[in-house]
Amino acid sequence: MVTKSETTEILTQPKLSEINQPSFKRWLKHFLHLPAARRYFNKQDQQAIAHAVAQAEQGHVGEIQVVIEGHIPANQAYYQNTQGRAQQLFAELGVWDTEFNSGVLLYLNLCERKVEIVIDRGIKGATQQVVWDAICANVIQLMQQQAYRQAVVQGVFEVGKVLTGFYQNVMHDSKNELSNAPVILD
Repeated sequence: MVTKSETTEILTQPKLSEINQPSFKRWLKHFLHLPAARRYFNKQDQQAIAHAVAQAEQGHVGEIQVVIEGHIPANQAYYQNTQGRAQQLFAELGVWDTEFNSGVLLYLNLCERKVEIVIDRGIKGATQQVVWDAICANVIQLMQQQAYRQAVVQGVFEVGKVLTGFYQNVMHDSKNELSNAPVILD
């Protein structure tokens, strides 16, 4: 029997319908989108992002995972928007599975030019949505100026500042629970 507890949230059909609105236009856009994530973020960019994540995670127990996706897979794009995809990746990559429930997923979708931030339950009650929305807006603004590496690095540092403010008094040993390297999905 599956039950709902504090550590798991089961996405039921009504919740999925709130997030995922079927869209043929979105499906077509993602279906026709050429793989681009590696074109926008080369090896040096990926290393710079990994270094930024390592720096932003210093001094607190927060964990940051960056996911850069060219487009939502065609078999999911009809029903799933970027918010739903970010939540799916948050679960699949285990960002929620940190000791202090301190995971943050920074998700970029290049096809739709959208940024989503998914935060774990340990942070959710202590922060406001306005803070996360401002970080997303800043990343999008820099992406519009075609400063892709700078956009992600700055977004990571801003997330790190929020985590530092929230977790500054939590004692920790500096173990790294999530990889610092960005996950690139074409």
